[in-house]
Order: sequence, then structure tokens, then C-alpha cells
Amino acid sequence: MKEDILVNTTAQELRVAVIHQGVLQELHLDREATRGLVGNIYVGIVTRVLPGMQSAFIDIGLERAAFLHVADLWQSRTEAGTTPIEKHLYEGQSLLVQVQKDPIGTKGARLSTQVSIAGRLLVYLPHDPQVGVSQRISGEAERSLLRERVQRFMAPDERGGFIIRTMAEEATDEEFIADMAYLRRRWAQILEDTRSGAEALPARERKPRLLYAELSLAHRALRDIAGPGTQTVVVDSRYTLEDMRAFCQTYMPAMESKLRLYEGERPLFDLHGIEEEIEKALARRVDLKSGGYLIFDQTEALTTIDVNTGGYVGGRSFEDTVFKTNLEAAQSISRQLRLRNLGGVIIIDFIDMGSTQHRDAILQELRRGLARDRTKSTVNGFTSLGLVEMTRKRTRESLAHILCEPCTVCQGKGSVKTARTVCYEIMREVAREARQFNPREFRILASNPVIDLFLDEESQHLAMLGDAIGKPISLHVESLYSQEQYDIVLV
Repeated sequence: MKEDILVNTTAQELRVAVIHQGVLQELHLDREATRGLVGNIYVGIVTRVLPGMQSAFIDIGLERAAFLHVADLWQSRTEAGTTPIEKHLYEGQSLLVQVQKDPIGTKGARLSTQVSIAGRLLVYLPHDPQVGVSQRISGEAERSLLRERVQRFMAPDERGGFIIRTMAEEATDEEFIADMAYLRRRWAQILEDTRSGAEALPARERKPRLLYAELSLAHRALRDIAGPGTQTVVVDSRYTLEDMRAFCQTYMPAMESKLRLYEGERPLFDLHGIEEEIEKALARRVDLKSGGYLIFDQTEALTTIDVNTGGYVGGRSFEDTVFKTNLEAAQSISRQLRLRNLGGVIIIDFIDMGSTQHRDAILQELRRGLARDRTKSTVNGFTSLGLVEMTRKRTRESLAHILCEPCTVCQGKGSVKTARTVCYEIMREVAREARQFNPREFRILASNPVIDLFLDEESQHLAMLGDAIGKPISLHVESLYSQEQYDIVLV
């Protein structure tokens, strides 16, 4: 798949856009103030072991303790199954851990003791002697050949194993050997750092510390995103370009010729329409070319996607219209999931279809689009209610969670009380206050829409309330108040 990579650099953040046939497919961000932790390796301190949940909380030096489940504790795995977590961990224990998921929402980082270190061609697994092959390499003959080649370069007493990445399909023996040597050196250095200094201290004096930091986004873009299908890597910063060039010269010489410096007057992302696409990716609604549209709703538990025909009437029949809208929706959804970086449980409500053949075609199109996704996803098919269930691995915050925050007015609900509802709340509150206090006057401070309603449609009800309590009621507009905000002052 031919694609271009654009790299935009400022003092505060670095952004990487992946473009296929002129259309934005992926966006990656790395902010100086909130850099991701996935891939980082720490010496952590066990702060709590929870046998009832078969999990533990580990202090790795963050604001919130990180979470480790027994399934991610390689020491607990035996041929007979998984042994209880309390058999292996105790409070105050030092433990080598790696971040698998960034802190998301109110949840701390997710950890594993099954450490892995990614190289250009291989992922090194120090605790697992197996050799695996990326699922994106589909041919069985090619998978077997790659596995045999890697096994040939492993020592008889090799304690670790490797996962062969998609980038390795065209690798030479020399490149394999160099990548394996690099990964072994990194692991040896991590072990050396683990044993040094702090481990000799008494347990109560030990502190968590970072042993290995994942590569910067600029380097990860070259290692994980760039590949044989990459046509150009365009960078708008000379400093970032030279940094990426040095990385290429050391680890991937073939990619150096694809690096380009952009020095145009217009911002790089503006030139390719990226800023506009980012704004669209933050919207709840996505319009389809046919006239249909999608509605995305993201919650902490799951993401729902609703498909609607909108104004599309172009099919030969209603069934044909529904099928064509759903087909276009499936194509758009696979792109939107990558662009918005949506993960976890995803429920898609396609427009109802009676034809099993049409349903199968929709699932096939959805899976075909997701096959280009670098993040693992699983489509489970249609449920008895006609909904499509799928999952997409979540390791980092979604685009919306990185760029946005909950509305201070509605607290993230997406709606506010109507002005009429607030009027009625205020009148009930005034009546309640009148029973307890005896002021000369009640003064209502509220937003402009609420005061306008009191002066117009609700004026008679307000006058009746004043007569009932026997006190004057005055109105004052507070321009900075939200529609739900008000105060009642006793004068």
C-alpha cells in the first residue's frame, strides 16, 4: 500500500500524519507535557496485592499506581495453568515491569512482567523462547521460511525468543543478525541497570525508576510506520529531519533516501488539508458521500457507531439503498477507527438488512478495511439484535481524549437543561427560601436566556409567585453564567 508520512514539529508537540492516496488515515501525537508511556520499562515497587481480584498495584513513579493482573505476570505461568498472584508478589517487593497501556481516564497504567523490546525487524521476548510471526504476514510458506531463518541465528542456549515483524519480509540475513544483536544488547543493559545501585538498598528505601524509555514519536514513525510502501517522509523541521536521518543511517539505511525537508510558506499540514481532517475527526457526525452519515458516541465502557441513510435515495430499491449506505459506512468506519484511535469494545448499528448475503458482504468489507490497520482488531459479526460487535486493541488515549476535555457547562453529558427547566427550578427554590427567611426582596441572577423567558412567557407565573410569597422578585442578567447557573440573593 503506497503511503506518505508527514511530520510536523513545534516546540510543544510532534505530529505524524499517514496519508494514503491523498486521504488522511492515521494521526499520531507526542506532546512534551503528556508523553505516552507504552513500552517503557521500570523497576516498580509492589504497593498492594489483592488476592480477591488476582491483581496488584505497582508504584512506578506516576501520580496513580499502575495495575498488574495475574494474567500479565509471566512468573505465575506453569504447565498446569496460572498460580495465584499472592504466591509470587508481596508488598514492598521490587519488580521489573513494562507499560502495556497508558493511563486512560481514571484508570492507572496497565503493566506486564512479560517484557518485550521492539526493533526494526524483530520484537525480542527475553522470557519466552518461542519464535512467532506477525499475523499480517499471511502466506504460510513465507511464515515458515522467516521462522526458520530467525531460528538459524539463535544460540542453542538462547533463553529468549522473537516475533518477526512485517518489515522483515524483505530483510537480509545480515539485517536479521544486526537487529538480534541490538536487541540482546538493550536487554543486557536493562538487566545491568536493574542490578545496580538501588537494589542493594533496604526494601523501605527503594524507589521506582525508569530503566528503558520507548523511542520518540519521530523514531517510532520510522521503525513502526514507514515500510516498503512508504513513498516519502516529509518533515517540516530541519532539526527533526537530521535526527531522523541519523536514526536511518544507524538502523534503516534504505529509508534515508525517502526523507524530505519541507520549507514552503504554508504550514505542511495546511497544505495537505490535515488540520481540516483533524477537526472532522473530533466531530460526532461523519457525513458519507452518498448522503448518509455516521454518529460516533464514545463512553468509558464502549464506543457506539450508528449508521443512517440521511438523504440518500439513489438505490434501485429500499434494500439496495440500505446496502449501498451500509457498504460505504463500513469503508468509512475502518478509516475512522484508525484516525480517531478508538479502542476497546465497539458496537456498530448498521441499517437493518434482511439479506444474509448483504450482511456477509458488509462484514467482509469491514474486515478488509481493518486489515490495513496496524492495531489488532477482531470483528465478531452480527448479534441477534442486528448489531456488529468488534474489539480494537487500546494502548493509548483516543484522539478526542488527547485533544479535548469534558465541557465545563454540561460536564461531558453533551446536553444542558433548557431555559424553561431552569426557570421552574428557580421558582421552586424561591418558594422554598420564602418559607425559611423573610427578606425585603428576592433577587434572581441568571443567564440571558433564562431572564428573557422570565420577562416573556413565564412573566405571569413569576408575578403569581411574588403575590403568593408577598415579596417583590427582581431579575438581573449575569452574562458570564451558563444556562444552568443561577443564584438567588436575599436582599
